[in-house]
Amino acid sequence: MATKSAAAVRLAVESALAGRVIAPFQYRDWRVLKTAPTGVTSVDTLTGGLPRGGLTEISGPAGAGKTSLLTAALAARTRAAEVCALVDARDAFDPETAEAAGVQLERLLWVRCREIAQAMRVTDLLLQGGGFGMVAVELSDVSPRLVRRVPLNVWFRWRRAVENTQTILVVLGQESNAKTCASLVLRMESESAQWLSTAGGPRQTEALLLEGFISGVERVSTRRQEEVLMKQLDAKEERTRLVARVANKYGRKR
Repeated sequence: MATKSAAAVRLAVESALAGRVIAPFQYRDWRVLKTAPTGVTSVDTLTGGLPRGGLTEISGPAGAGKTSLLTAALAARTRAAEVCALVDARDAFDPETAEAAGVQLERLLWVRCREIAQAMRVTDLLLQGGGFGMVAVELSDVSPRLVRRVPLNVWFRWRRAVENTQTILVVLGQESNAKTCASLVLRMESESAQWLSTAGGPRQTEALLLEGFISGVERVSTRRQEEVLMKQLDAKEERTRLVARVANKYGRKR
């Protein structure tokens, strides 16, 4: 039986992986990823910032503070004159609130989607086009059952698309699904809320307005093999808190 040469085997493997794995035999050395601040001091102390050229996954239930952290990051990036993109899978983003929190909307591309398949296609196009300081994919309002059906090769493709670029890729959802494709994984949960009473006297009907809340932020994992040795790997603390105030429509915070 004839034995295939090394060149023939290599060609066969490259052909089989074409379109899925770029240069499978090319050696990739460990690399240190640059980071950018989230705009939240406590989270930056925990994580060292969001890795550029990598995928960051932020998960947690509704009301955990994911949107507040995303808004803070968008505000920080647009304030630094970077153009960002938000792929909104369920058209749930509130630009008025985001602007009040400091996001410069003229530097934000908001893509309003109706389903997860549309959000996946749009994200592919944005990452292939490049040029964004940050691309955020908001899947928090999509059923976790549907997000689990996203093939693993999609996360790998996105990760490869931002490698060796300055783009920060952030995916938000109720569960973590990118697994080892993510350079940084954060888990958030609600801890407490502050309420403001509107009653001015004992005879007035009392209503409560949300004034702010506190969320717990836990660093679940970081890809050591890729040398995302941002200073958090040397830190013993794996958890912090995010304190958020509800901004009104005129840009002031209560």
